[in-house]
Amino acid sequence: MQEKLAISTEPVYNTMYISSIGVCTVFAVFCLGRRGVSMACDLHCHTKISDGSMGIEEVIAVAKRRGLSAISITDHDSTAGATRGTIIGKRVGLPVIHGVEISTVDHQRGRKAHLICYLCGIPDRLEGVCRRNTESRKKAAAEMVKKLLRYFPITPEMVFKCAAGSGNVYKQHMMHALMDAGYTDSIYGELYNKLFMPGQGSVIVDTDYEDPREVLELIHSAGGVAVLAHPYEYDSEELMEELASLGLDGIEVYHPEHSEEQTAALFEYAQTNHLLMTGGSDFHGMYSHFAHPLGSVTVENDMAQELLGFKSGRKKAIG
Repeated sequence: MQEKLAISTEPVYNTMYISSIGVCTVFAVFCLGRRGVSMACDLHCHTKISDGSMGIEEVIAVAKRRGLSAISITDHDSTAGATRGTIIGKRVGLPVIHGVEISTVDHQRGRKAHLICYLCGIPDRLEGVCRRNTESRKKAAAEMVKKLLRYFPITPEMVFKCAAGSGNVYKQHMMHALMDAGYTDSIYGELYNKLFMPGQGSVIVDTDYEDPREVLELIHSAGGVAVLAHPYEYDSEELMEELASLGLDGIEVYHPEHSEEQTAALFEYAQTNHLLMTGGSDFHGMYSHFAHPLGSVTVENDMAQELLGFKSGRKKAIG
C-alpha cells in the first residue's frame, strides 16, 4: 500500500494574498482542513542555496507558521536544499517535497526554459547537469562582477557577502550589494534593467545551459517527474508542445505571473494532453520581482494525489 504521512488539519489563513487554488502535497494522502477549509501546498520555493533570500530553516518555519500542509524546495540547479529540507521537514512535522529547477536553453528557438524535477529517485544522476550549469553560471557571474566594478566603487567582497550561503553569485546578489552601497533602493527596477536587461544591459553576460530535450530525458532516467515551469515567462508554448510529445509529465499551471487567461489556457492544455498540473508562488523572499509571499499561490490536493499516484504508478511499471 502507498505510505501515508500525517499532516496538520489546521486551516490555512490566506489573508491579503488569498489564492483561488487550493491544496497539495506529495508523500502524503491529503485531507480537507477543519470546517471544509482546504489545506494548501506551495510546490515552487527557493532558498539561499540558489537565489532566494531566506535559509532552508526559515522557509520551512514560515511555511509551517502560515499553515501550509507541505512545500517543495526547488532551488536552481542544486538538490542540496531539497535534500536538507526533507530532513528538517520531518523533524518539525512539515512534509517537504524533493525538487530541483533545472536551467536549460532551447537552442532551436534561442530561449531559456526551466524544467522542475519532482520526487527524484536517483539524485546522483542529476549531479552532472547541475554541476555544469553551476560552473557556467559562475563564469558568467565572474564577468558580470568585473563589469559591475567598472561602474560602481564597490568591492567583490560586498557581492560575495550577499551571496553567502548560495552555491553561486546571482544578479540579485549584485543588486543587493548596490543597495548596501546606496546606489539603489530596490533589487528590481530601472537600475536592474540598465545593468541586466537581456541583450541590452551594460553588465549582462549570457549563460549557456543544456538542451531541455536532453534534460527531460535525464530527469526520467533519474526516476523524477518532469514539469515545465512557468511556460509563459520564456514564451515556451511551442517548446511545451514539443516536450509533451517527447514525454513531458506536467506543466506549472498556477504561477503568480500567469494571467487568468494564461492559467485557463494552460489548464485546458494540460487536461487535453493528460499532463499533470502543478503550481506555486516561485518564492524568492526579498529577491522576488514582485511581492509573492510563501503560499500566495497553491494547488489543490487532488493534483498532488495525481502527482503522487503518477510517481507510484511509474515505480510499479518499472518493477
